[in-house]
Amino acid sequence: MSFLDSTDDPKRAERRPLLYFLLGTLAVGASASFFTEPSISTWYAGLIRPSFAPPNWVFAPVWTTLYVLMGVAAWRVWRIAGTKSPEMGVYAALLIFNLAWSAIFFSAHQIGLALAELCLLLVLILAATILFWRRDRIAGLLFLPYLAWSSFAAALNHAFWALNP
Repeated sequence: MSFLDSTDDPKRAERRPLLYFLLGTLAVGASASFFTEPSISTWYAGLIRPSFAPPNWVFAPVWTTLYVLMGVAAWRVWRIAGTKSPEMGVYAALLIFNLAWSAIFFSAHQIGLALAELCLLLVLILAATILFWRRDRIAGLLFLPYLAWSSFAAALNHAFWALNP
């Protein structure tokens, strides 16, 4: 019996959308590495680093964890609100903005523009957190680490901008 077989048991079929949300969200994160990876050992390595910048190895496990939490949260809200809900629209927008930040910062090397874009992303993350909370409290809570890390990322982005005019 294959994963896509429609005669699967009901529990497996019920979990399939969760897998799609996880894979889709993680795919956005993996796509960001297309922009990030080429610049890590070159341009990024040459930047003056703020004292509170974590080591590079921290980012992959943190972002992977955040993408999993985001995917689970989105799936929980999707089950209640549906695909064409404002919650899913905001979620799609923040995934696009999340990916765009990597392109702006790492590929275009536009630290100030990346900071401005990240501020807009923070508004979207906050909106998603509130909207998700209203539909499903657990989904709202699952978004809090993403909001916290992105706030830290904004402070880090600002520090890079100030140190590397």
